[in-house]
Amino acid sequence: MSTTRPGARDSTGSTRSTGPAGSTGGFRAAPGGDALPWTRNDALVAVGAAAVDLIGFTLASQVDLGYVPPAGCVFMVVSALPLLARRRAPVLTLAAVLLFGLGLNLSVPVSQHFNATIVVALYTVVRTRRPAVAAPATLAAVTLPLVGLESWPRLRLVEVVGNVATGAIVVTAAIVMTHWQRDIEANRRLLADRAVADERRRIARELHDIVAHHITTMQLMAGGARANLAHDPEVAGEALVDLEASGRIALREMRQLLDVLRAGEEPEEAPTAPQPGIGDLERVVSESCRAGLPTALDVRGEERPLPPSVGLTVFRIVQEALTNARKHAGRAQASVRLTYEPGGVAVEVSDDGAGAGTDAGFGWGAGAGARSGYGLVGMRERVVLHGGTLEAGPLDEGGFRVSARLPLKTDEQLLPATGEGVLR
Repeated sequence: MSTTRPGARDSTGSTRSTGPAGSTGGFRAAPGGDALPWTRNDALVAVGAAAVDLIGFTLASQVDLGYVPPAGCVFMVVSALPLLARRRAPVLTLAAVLLFGLGLNLSVPVSQHFNATIVVALYTVVRTRRPAVAAPATLAAVTLPLVGLESWPRLRLVEVVGNVATGAIVVTAAIVMTHWQRDIEANRRLLADRAVADERRRIARELHDIVAHHITTMQLMAGGARANLAHDPEVAGEALVDLEASGRIALREMRQLLDVLRAGEEPEEAPTAPQPGIGDLERVVSESCRAGLPTALDVRGEERPLPPSVGLTVFRIVQEALTNARKHAGRAQASVRLTYEPGGVAVEVSDDGAGAGTDAGFGWGAGAGARSGYGLVGMRERVVLHGGTLEAGPLDEGGFRVSARLPLKTDEQLLPATGEGVLR
């Protein structure tokens, strides 16, 4: 059975729904192809360094020589090309840049030139290689640009001091940036660990509330079975069967609760409100639509009662994914697909928004994904707790997708139709 609940419309005005389970609906796959050996940031840095060096060489030549040597312009542009490979081979890149610079010194009369291309190449070596490699690379970057100058071999003090000072500034900047990023990464790991601990405490509170409902239900069923045992054995037998199923589920969830609890944590007051579940997905979808993110809910398979902890996990995944979509997807549409499978339940939340791209910065490091926040950490913790799997990441054709599958045990698959309703 498949039911589609309208919540969003596409650009043609028709209601949006997803395709068969495992497909991506109307999305188009991006064309394949080998990746370039350099990144866009590397290309931008190479172009920028070449432009700065070319402008500086043009102005200096016009002042010193009265004309601009074409060979010098060619050397300036060509010497920046190795920067395209600076991330893959930083030492070779620096060597190529220095060789082109030496060729410029020997071909065209130039003044001192510790140019932007050398700065970028040296900075990359210091950032990515050990001191045993960075030290001789720095020495070469400081000395080779002095060879072949107009004053060679009788170098002026200002030329030597200028190169040494420039090299020292570049090395210092690289070391400071390395330590700064190391501190940032350590702080990010600390925040992630703290988020995991907070999420586990919240999971423990929610599971505690669910288990308390199980115990209360078992008590009521036991009382009903005792009251009907003498005059209505059939009703008493049904109550005992439900009692047995609830007891097994309560025991399993109590064990899961003990697994996520850590020694020494302070007990916190459990929430008194009923925990949400599968039946609350329509409400979340409606709230998403009212908040400005058109969302469609598509339910596939034969609907059946689920254990409250599984229903709660599905609800939290959908809630967090739609919240992330509203924050990061921009003007977009979202879809929620819930699939009842023979051995479990699967849920997928996707959107077609552009979202926030990576932060290119100055080109020294790769940007972080737009939605790599701690909400995904909580989702993964919940899914792993039930022995399931979760996948989250950007789509090739644009947008973002969160997909989770939660398996069910045999007795959970045979949960009585009244089980979830009693506990909720």
